[in-house]
Amino acid sequence: MNFYHKRNIWTWGCSISSEIWNGRLAMLAFIIIFCIEFFFLYQL
Repeated sequence: MNFYHKRNIWTWGCSISSEIWNGRLAMLAFIIIFCIEFFFLYQL
């Protein structure tokens, strides 16, 4: 089992994979909010 697989495995609690998923979801939310504000001229 290589490092990439261990890093992306779904585990509960405070772990490296949970921090990676938290960052990914935060970036996705930022992009969605930016698109809503840009295309609809609506400030959230």
